[in-house]
Amino acid sequence: MAHTLRPILYVLLATVAVIGVSLDGSASALPQQPATSQQAAALQAPPDVKAPPADAQKSPSGLAWKVLKPGTGTTRPTTADRVTVNYTGWTTDGKMFDSSITRNKPSTFPLAIVLLRGWIEGLQFMVVGETRRFWVPEKLAFNGAEGKPKGMVVFDIELLDAVPIVSTPPDVAAPPTDVEKTKSGLASKVIKPGAGTDHPKKSSVVTVNYSGWTTDGKMFDSSVVRGQPMQLPLDTFIAGWTEGLQLMTAGEIRRFWIPEKLAYRGEEGKPKGMLVFDVELISFQK
Repeated sequence: MAHTLRPILYVLLATVAVIGVSLDGSASALPQQPATSQQAAALQAPPDVKAPPADAQKSPSGLAWKVLKPGTGTTRPTTADRVTVNYTGWTTDGKMFDSSITRNKPSTFPLAIVLLRGWIEGLQFMVVGETRRFWVPEKLAFNGAEGKPKGMVVFDIELLDAVPIVSTPPDVAAPPTDVEKTKSGLASKVIKPGAGTDHPKKSSVVTVNYSGWTTDGKMFDSSVVRGQPMQLPLDTFIAGWTEGLQLMTAGEIRRFWIPEKLAYRGEEGKPKGMLVFDVELISFQK
């Protein structure tokens, strides 16, 4: 695991080159029906589309924004959330290139896999009910990808909802009294029984879904959030995974409390202390 679990943002950076114009993955982002008068008003290019005004806020990355309507919520989305938004995007010459409003359907997606880095950063500043205008520099937008809008792009985004994709376990702080514990100190509890009696070996190739938390409840990695199970040899993971997955059968979901000596062992840049993982063993090859 020390060499195989990749931070969520690393995966996102690798996906930028293959994105489509429509941010929610639809085949066509252009209006299919004539816009109503209300839609037309919402889709009209902002007067400040050419450049951020003097009163816009700016982050160190170069992302600029302005609050158009304050929100009603208090919590902000994270990359572990699924968000629902309405949005419209323009190039700096005032041409609208994408809009959920013209489709009469808000867009819902995991924030971790949204395709523009400027969206990943910007939406985490917002609260539910808020509308912001973002000026997204090219390096945080389509990054010069062929067939995509070039240069800075401008978005009006309304955050309608944000909910966790994976809930933090209630017992993340410490193993409960009913866990199984091995001689090494690895603790585990079956959340959902698997099928069959076969178990993977240390040399098996396993396919898993997982989410990992530190004991203060912060998620640091999740294949579930990315929507992409992981397949790798079992002996390439951290020691707690290599030991623990051999206790499982295909289809089983198990929660592990992994002491630091079986996790990242204080390695620089990795989560410290005991870690908690929910792991689903989808399949394995002996």
